[in-house]
Amino acid sequence: MAPGLEQRTRTAPPWLAAFVWLIPAVFYLAAFYLRAAPAVMTGELMRDFHIGAVALGNLSAFYFYAYVLMQIPTGILVDFWGPRRLLVIGSVAAAAGTLLFGSTDNLALACLGRAIVGAATAVGWVVTLKITTHWFPSRKFALLSGVGLLIGNIGNLLAQVPLRLLVEHFGWRPVVMASAGVILSVGVLAWFIVRNDPSDSGYTSYAPAAIQERGQARFLDLLKGLKRIFGYRNTWLIFAAQGGFVGSILSFTGLWGPPYLRTRFDLKPTSAAAVCSVMIVCWAVACPLCGHLSDQIGKRKPVYLAGAAVAAAGWSLLFLLPGLSLSAFVAIASVTSFALGAVILGFAFARESVPVQYMGSISGLINMGNMTGTMVLQPAIGFILDRHWSGTLSNGTRVYGPNAYETAFLLIIGWAVLSVIAISQTHETGCRQST
Repeated sequence: MAPGLEQRTRTAPPWLAAFVWLIPAVFYLAAFYLRAAPAVMTGELMRDFHIGAVALGNLSAFYFYAYVLMQIPTGILVDFWGPRRLLVIGSVAAAAGTLLFGSTDNLALACLGRAIVGAATAVGWVVTLKITTHWFPSRKFALLSGVGLLIGNIGNLLAQVPLRLLVEHFGWRPVVMASAGVILSVGVLAWFIVRNDPSDSGYTSYAPAAIQERGQARFLDLLKGLKRIFGYRNTWLIFAAQGGFVGSILSFTGLWGPPYLRTRFDLKPTSAAAVCSVMIVCWAVACPLCGHLSDQIGKRKPVYLAGAAVAAAGWSLLFLLPGLSLSAFVAIASVTSFALGAVILGFAFARESVPVQYMGSISGLINMGNMTGTMVLQPAIGFILDRHWSGTLSNGTRVYGPNAYETAFLLIIGWAVLSVIAISQTHETGCRQST
């Protein structure tokens, strides 16, 4: 047997596969950090740009507008170009957008910077899933998806208390601009280390045979495949359900939760950020556990549906139950956030519901569902807050009462209930890939 052929019959060393996978996972961490960062600097942003809640919601949501618009193109491009090139381009563009956001005094340019960041970081999750498909056996997909979301949520945590402390010490602009340099370094690592498939390094691939036989997909074929996946029942139901999971947690911890907690419980900014950090930790830890549990029982729907139902009940208690103490609020919020960890099953569930050659496209579409929830909820909550503003100002910043927030948060409860209804109508895949 020729030496080259002999090497290709060996699987890549676990340490190499883990290292290749970790780089896009770190970029996904950066995406979480960047999308959540405005939550702990709401006062600074409203003061520096002279804006109210609607404008702040839109400034934050420009990230999600671009992120959502890029999901389907990203799903196609990751199959067409491969994950390595897409990750490098995304890292460079994200760094540029972050620099623009941190350096301008113009609101329109700041929104443009957020949009560039959103479009660029849209590649992070899809690339991570694509690398998982090629470098690891399929039985580990749900677990590694959960671990990936856990790593992403570390970025969420960094954007809470640690970021708030840095902002208080250095100011928000220097911190944002320093973040751009860190993100650029991820692109450099991707260029030198990441490979699309183990075969590029002389090892055997874990990608399904249908993908390996196709080689680099043709762009027109991928467009036809995108049209085809729209015809599957589970695609639309999971798309709608994901928005209720991700939109609720990111709208609360990523923008409106900290000011609400400060108003309702008279907390300091760092204490309010700490409560959101607890929620993020619970969500992050639950993701791999839900993935592992689903793999073990061989079903997606029961765990997915149970998570949605508990989350809908939890949000309702948090915003509709009067007289909750802070400790009771944190306890219920922790359980709610843990239940939201079932969101990770949406990717495996959707991936198994369509033919294997469209993994990249379906991953992008479902991630689009995730961000649609946040894209809609963040500015919509801001709109309701401005409608219920009493006229109170503090240091030039609008102050909203707890009742205004709780009225606006009815949107979160509504979408959470919609998720329960949508998941109840899905067809179980039994953890088996559709052909």
